[in-house]
Amino acid sequence: MSKLNRILSGLGLSLTLLGASVAHAGNITGAGATFPYPIYAKWAEAYKNQTGVGMNYQSIGSGGGIKQIKAKTVDFGASDAPLKPEDLDFNGLTQFPTVIGGVVPVVNVEGVAPGELKLTADTLSAIYLGKITKWNDPRIAADNKGLALPDQAITVVHRSDGSGTTFIFVTYLSQVSTEWMRSVGAGSAVQWPVGTGGKGNEGVASYVQRIKGSIGYVEYAYAKQNKMSYALLKNREGNFVKPDADNFMAAAANAKWDADKGFYEILTNEPGKDSWPITGATFILVYKNQDNAESAKEVLKFFDWAYANGDKMAAELDYIPMPDNVVKMISDAWKKQIKDSKGNAIWK
Repeated sequence: MSKLNRILSGLGLSLTLLGASVAHAGNITGAGATFPYPIYAKWAEAYKNQTGVGMNYQSIGSGGGIKQIKAKTVDFGASDAPLKPEDLDFNGLTQFPTVIGGVVPVVNVEGVAPGELKLTADTLSAIYLGKITKWNDPRIAADNKGLALPDQAITVVHRSDGSGTTFIFVTYLSQVSTEWMRSVGAGSAVQWPVGTGGKGNEGVASYVQRIKGSIGYVEYAYAKQNKMSYALLKNREGNFVKPDADNFMAAAANAKWDADKGFYEILTNEPGKDSWPITGATFILVYKNQDNAESAKEVLKFFDWAYANGDKMAAELDYIPMPDNVVKMISDAWKKQIKDSKGNAIWK
């Protein structure tokens, strides 16, 4: 045994472990939104298989992701609630969208299959305001003629953590319900009038699956993967539409991306006969001025790879990949906005 190995052995360490640490020095860390977790996990696995670089992502909710990037405990934060341009400037951050998806009402009502239940903006907001408390309420029954709705109490499920999925959901409710806007409002966390809270999309999905008569809201990938019963929604054109990639894309077609404004964009209640009304993008947050240029570059390399190679994986989970022209805008923004400690561009 060499002298170095004897010293390390006495300290309870090994050259093998140190070697592993060096080999994974390029790993990147992120935290935040649960909305995109399914696709980030899929991208991370494929990227590591191809490059050897791992991406450790904590699915803790958008509020947690924003807190962690501000505290500089991760290489990037993730949020479905985009920060406004003035907030980005105040904190020295920039943001860019990765994929677009849909937030979906999911229900556990006996005898109701996926896509059978129809909900209007008025009935959905009234359920979450605690104004509609039974599944056979005349206001729900009016839009669901022929569907056997039980005389069953409605259990409302919502997020308990600061959440971009909540931001998208309650932004929509605020747009379609004056009472919701006046009494509850929009934000990543709100004072819910009724209901029980679950942590993350995972927590909400779990509660809805276990509680008979419940309703919740999750990102569509969670509803699809868990074979949950989802509702159709009446959009602003008066059409009942289903949540799927085509209808998310129809809503996203209205986006007007602006790199100088941090790609800030809200996609709820968009026009279009096929538009899914609760559509949203999800965003990555990084610092403009980077203390660790190498880590920042690894983050950008990961998402550059995802834009170039991850569209098929995103589509398989019913996310909408960013269009090529928007990806070009994002890459140009990286070159312009993200600098090392000497003021040099990190991305070239």
